[in-house]
Amino acid sequence: MASITEILKEIGSVPGPLDVIRRKYIKELSDYTGRNTIVYYSGWLSKQDAPNTDINDLDMTGFMEAVKGLDCSKGLDLIIHTPGGNPMAAESIVKYLRNKFKNDIRVIVPHLAMSAGTMIACSGKSIVMGKHSSLGPIDPQFNGIPAYSIKKEFEQAKEEVTNDPNTIMYWRIQLEKYPAAFLNMAISSIELSEVLVKEWLGTCMFDAEKDIKIIDKIVKGLNENENSKSHGRHLDLEFCKKLGLKIEKLEDDQELQDKVLSIHHAMTLTFNSSPAAVKIIENNIDGTMVYNVNLK
Repeated sequence: MASITEILKEIGSVPGPLDVIRRKYIKELSDYTGRNTIVYYSGWLSKQDAPNTDINDLDMTGFMEAVKGLDCSKGLDLIIHTPGGNPMAAESIVKYLRNKFKNDIRVIVPHLAMSAGTMIACSGKSIVMGKHSSLGPIDPQFNGIPAYSIKKEFEQAKEEVTNDPNTIMYWRIQLEKYPAAFLNMAISSIELSEVLVKEWLGTCMFDAEKDIKIIDKIVKGLNENENSKSHGRHLDLEFCKKLGLKIEKLEDDQELQDKVLSIHHAMTLTFNSSPAAVKIIENNIDGTMVYNVNLK
């Protein structure tokens, strides 16, 4: 006879309908491609004020859980949907996945992979995008604030104080919201993003020596400083393809498109139906890590 506690544990271990549906579609995609599938999805679009929707160091535990039990010799299709985040966390994730899958990584973007998400996309051997998919400028964010905007604010303060010392009190109040050495951190992160994308492009999607002109063009095109000065700008399939990135069109394989979009819709419904869930990392053999926010 099972005790009440044992039955409660058993009930808690039974996946809900949305969990079953998500995992079914992820497995179907993996069966179709013959490759491993890991899905990294943020619920930031429906929960914009929730913490931990960005790419950060907490994600490594989820990726380790997702890789566990996979046959890494089959390569990886990494499906990502993220607003971006910390470039140093992205660097750790890319290093880990490349080590496990020997650079045999294809990145699939069903909707949005912004900022550090674009950086991760550039680490793959190709990027699968649909007509509805977008990448974004690669400048990092701090608590949702683009690093480039922080840099520009400090530059504006310096210029205005130099021209009119009477503005010093105004700018002192404005800049007090940032902790000490924050500007240096923002500038370093901008520089790191460029270095990492250039390195990753040259060690998988392209040859660092033969394709240096293409790599430089891509980095320049994705760099916020050279681009539109709008961190939230959506860079669609055609823009990314003209930039020189190796883009596979999702619409060229109708069955692949159906399976990828089924996963996207199942993930979206999960976030809409669960007030607590803010991020999911999941694989094709039912390995799942759900990040929840504490609700009051």
